[in-house]
Amino acid sequence: MCRHSMLKFFLLAICFISGCSSKPYVVDRPKEGFVGGLNQVYVVRHGWHTGFVIPAVDIHKSVPELKKRFPHARNIEFGWGDKGFYQAEEITTGITLQAMFWPTESVVHAVAVPNDVERYFFGSNIEILCLSVSEYLSLINFISNSFARNEAGDVVPQKSGIYGNSQFYQGVGSFYFMNTCNKWTAKGLRSAGLSIAPMFKLTAGSIINYLGSQGQALTKNCSGF
Repeated sequence: MCRHSMLKFFLLAICFISGCSSKPYVVDRPKEGFVGGLNQVYVVRHGWHTGFVIPAVDIHKSVPELKKRFPHARNIEFGWGDKGFYQAEEITTGITLQAMFWPTESVVHAVAVPNDVERYFFGSNIEILCLSVSEYLSLINFISNSFARNEAGDVVPQKSGIYGNSQFYQGVGSFYFMNTCNKWTAKGLRSAGLSIAPMFKLTAGSIINYLGSQGQALTKNCSGF
């Protein structure tokens, strides 16, 4: 393929992908800026992936199936990503290229986490947020909206998860190189009132660096901080 044809193909691909769904969408909130409060949330980084850990009881109302699946969980970690890549037993070049350069189905990964979150994820990068009630409920709403539902309104289980007591569920939106697992985390943070620009947060490092740059502003209202 000549250089001109390759460039044309690339531009067409960009145009096509730019028009694809960027669900799940950021939950709109009053533009009051980040306030903070007593509701503690964790952002955990696993290599190039990030996700949220929240108390299990607080999401049971919006996703009641999680209470049945994880009846004894104190907390649940949530991540969003490419269905094929996330669930693959072996990561191949083909799976990686398809996940990055072609819109693919998404899944939500849910993991039961004990009360001592930092010990459970020992060795991982962890950042803590302390949210107001409205910020916290907005984040929960965003996570809930990330699950696809069937005609009965129930979430749709997929394969068992990749570590611990975990489960995949069908997600909403398409995964592609401009709508990654880390952009999903950024959209969750934006939903919670943080002044983060999800469009430019495509890597795990960019999420952790952003949170680190905010310093104690994110934890000033939590007990123990």
